[in-house]
Amino acid sequence: MTTVKKYLSLVKFSHTIFAMPFAMIGLVLGLMTEDMAGRTASKPWWLTFILVVLCMVFARSAAMAFNRWLDAKFDALNPRTAIREIPAGILKADSVLLFTISCSLLFILCTWFINPICFFLSPIALFVVLGYSYTKRFTPLCHLILGLGLSLAPIGAYLAVTGEFALLPIFFSVSVICWVSGFDIIYALQDEAFDKANKLYSIPAALGAAKALRVSELLHVISAACVIAAGVYGHFHWLYWIGVGVFAGMLLYQHSIVKPNDLRRVNLAFMTANGIASVVFAVFVIADMFVQAAITHQ
Repeated sequence: MTTVKKYLSLVKFSHTIFAMPFAMIGLVLGLMTEDMAGRTASKPWWLTFILVVLCMVFARSAAMAFNRWLDAKFDALNPRTAIREIPAGILKADSVLLFTISCSLLFILCTWFINPICFFLSPIALFVVLGYSYTKRFTPLCHLILGLGLSLAPIGAYLAVTGEFALLPIFFSVSVICWVSGFDIIYALQDEAFDKANKLYSIPAALGAAKALRVSELLHVISAACVIAAGVYGHFHWLYWIGVGVFAGMLLYQHSIVKPNDLRRVNLAFMTANGIASVVFAVFVIADMFVQAAITHQ
């Protein structure tokens, strides 16, 4: 295995599929907002796009690498995670920490080239995404902190274009908080016994599998409600609502295949259902914005 592949595996690069589509929603929404306001962008859209993608990659890579470094002791004890790069001896802990620091600095550097507000807020963003790794040591609400970290994607991308906060991207960010928290609870069902035995905190460890799934369902209902609210507030059209239908359908699907006493399809719910939910939803939302922009400019 090459060094690049080792680090891509370390940070689970394929999981970028969760937050990146929402970042693209925030980016396009920002571009459309600037266009409708008649403002000239400070830099070409393609450069902003590249910088936003790099920020997403570096911030997420820093967060995942730091989590693997910090949790190496627990990962080695857990049969499910003992194959991860540090406990398996594939990567050294010091190298992973250096990788984390490098990605963090590159993230801050990219925000410098975007605009002042993104640069000044970058330490706060890093504090959230890196700080999540500590939360399982003291609160079962750790899932919500993970959701908060990923929810920065649509707001951050919108800020990258406009330099301003707005309510519509916040709707999408709240949806991401509840969506990610909900599916992370489902994923954490696999470690309920391990977390209890090692005094780690999670919703499944605190409430048990059945009640944890109810909490996950409630969070996903709120997530769906937020994208519906965004659709109404943003005056989106039929393409958007098809995306909402797919997104809500994938939420329902994952809860239909995971039961308290049957966790065989947790990975299907976690990766496949949520990957489809984010990508398809983003495609329809962005398509709706482009169609409406084309109609407006006719």
